[in-house]
Amino acid sequence: MTSPNSSSARHQSAVCIVGNGAIAKTAALGFAQAGHSVTVLVPPSAPSIPAAGAGEQPWDVRVYALNHTAHGLLSRLKVWGALDMDRVAAVDAMAVNGDGARAGDLAFDAFGAHVGALAWIVEDRNLNQALDAALRFAANVTIVQGRALRLASDAEGASVHLADGSAIASALVVGADGGQSWVRGQCDIGVDYRAYHQRAVVANFACEKPHHGVAHQWFTGEEGIVALLPLPGKRVSLVWSAPDALADTIMNESLGELAVRLAVLAGDKLGELKPLQPEAVKDLPLALIRPHAIVAPRVALVGDAAHVVHPLAGHGMNLGFADVAELLKTIAAREPQRAIGDERVLARYARARKEDILLMQVATDGLARLFGTNLEPVRIARNLGLNLLDKMPLLKRRLMSHAMGK
Repeated sequence: MTSPNSSSARHQSAVCIVGNGAIAKTAALGFAQAGHSVTVLVPPSAPSIPAAGAGEQPWDVRVYALNHTAHGLLSRLKVWGALDMDRVAAVDAMAVNGDGARAGDLAFDAFGAHVGALAWIVEDRNLNQALDAALRFAANVTIVQGRALRLASDAEGASVHLADGSAIASALVVGADGGQSWVRGQCDIGVDYRAYHQRAVVANFACEKPHHGVAHQWFTGEEGIVALLPLPGKRVSLVWSAPDALADTIMNESLGELAVRLAVLAGDKLGELKPLQPEAVKDLPLALIRPHAIVAPRVALVGDAAHVVHPLAGHGMNLGFADVAELLKTIAAREPQRAIGDERVLARYARARKEDILLMQVATDGLARLFGTNLEPVRIARNLGLNLLDKMPLLKRRLMSHAMGK
């Protein structure tokens, strides 16, 4: 990164946030409510999310299992109460199933964790609409559409130079621009990358029987990891981490054929499954991305820009919300003489997030590797492990507490 030319800046703010997703919007709202001026840089063609119409919208295939950390942050920012709660489902229990004739089983429930819910299933559209509404009323937030060309920093601050010749000058740049982060690349932060050769196949279904707020997950070995998450009413959302060859097959089949595949796994737990209409199945490639750092001079990374993990635990988005919460907390606690982009302040943020990120990376990657192996001795051992863990309440509570972000 080179020295910024502040004289060319058309926009000046304390914080520049690069990104257009829920994590970027949450960060913008958090900094604005903390009294900082914020400029959000979004792509030139970034579509605005339409407001809900009079009729019921189709169910979004992209959903998140938000934990207590995410719930707490969104509540403090007055976003949680703005969600359409008729489209939010509480996860009251989770049933994890192994594979093979001697499949292991592991169960978690909110009662055992002494909480009202383990998590909440929220659609991407519902979340973004609530964030957009909050940002429209936030003071000191400017949205800029443009194509970024160069990120520069020096002792005074940072600037993002745009294709139209303008620039955004700020004390801190927050990279919230996803797994292929432009901000991270501008900072020359290297990454460890490994493709899982899997794709997350997502779709929604109506179920014949009530799901009772239970999230089901099956580790199937060679067919990947299948999760059915509760939606309001008799509906479930599918996330199938399928090997590429199987994902190709599923994507070429009808949703009715996919429902038949799921019925084999679910048995009589949910009864007959029918695709929600209108509906389309989607797939997303899966990879592990571990940046070598999450901070640089005048720059902090959050969300997928800072880490991309396997979705088997459903905590990629929760890690991003925890990043934002910690960054806001660290900057609020800085000494009066330090700027928000001060090197020592950002180093504290990186240290505070290191353990949580590493634990989630190791856990999700380890489980993906363990349950992706079809060797019979490994299959037996992992199923025994699930059964053993299910009989260890103290360890189960610790795992639940960490997963819930409590």
